[in-house]
Amino acid sequence: MSRTVFLNGDYLPEEDAKVSIFDRGFLMADGVYEVTSVLDGKLLEFDGHVKRLERSLGELDMGKPKDFDNLLEIHRELVSRNNVDQGGVYLQVTRGVADRDFVFPKDAEPTLTLFTQSRPLLDTPASQTGIKVVFSDDIRWGRRDIKTVQLLYPSMCKMMAKAAGADDVWLVEEGLITEGSSNNAYIVKDNQIITRDLSNDILHGITRASVLIYAREAQMEVVERAFSPAEAQAADEAFITSASTFVLPVVSIDGAQIGEGTPGPVSRRLREIYIDESRKRAI
Repeated sequence: MSRTVFLNGDYLPEEDAKVSIFDRGFLMADGVYEVTSVLDGKLLEFDGHVKRLERSLGELDMGKPKDFDNLLEIHRELVSRNNVDQGGVYLQVTRGVADRDFVFPKDAEPTLTLFTQSRPLLDTPASQTGIKVVFSDDIRWGRRDIKTVQLLYPSMCKMMAKAAGADDVWLVEEGLITEGSSNNAYIVKDNQIITRDLSNDILHGITRASVLIYAREAQMEVVERAFSPAEAQAADEAFITSASTFVLPVVSIDGAQIGEGTPGPVSRRLREIYIDESRKRAI
């Protein structure tokens, strides 16, 4: 049985959903996206994802799709129709269909696409054992704060990590770590949680924002600053955050074991808090 997807106002079987070859998302990667996690059949952090989507559209001078004000209803309908208990809803907006030209079209109607993916989010093997990361140069464009569909280099990074026997990459620019290939990066040293401060250099993670709030409420010390690869390898703990992984411990960084080589107490506690608080706030 195929999934039901949403395309430009219609709920369709996935095999019937078609997008023009002239869509600028296909031709130019001229689009943005969000992924909202689903837990117990409910949406996590929905408002934050919609606000970031709106910001991304504004930063690219891209119009809102016709159904922008109905996004909550569409998300819930897709979760229901596809019986999603754990997983996510992927949303993409492109500038729309126009003959190929570098100049933005004046009257193109944005293309809105949504689909669901069912997958376990809670008791995953990685959450029990932690993950391994390796370093790679950060050669992405300078506006990483905009969540665009330009994901070729992150995909290449995932493949580089896999080839190196690791799970992911931490990106390095001018001697400092920016973030993971699809997540925000953190270290813990002397009971301080350290993560890069917000700028155009990193994605303004929705999960990141909540985790830092919960950490401070739990009387944990948070320092927002850049840190070096050497600092990361000498950390007591390390972890990543993202919508689909929540808080995920990192136990090895470019060959260096972190702590005891197992998930540490800070990352384990933050994961517990985040899941508990997210469940309370899910809609």
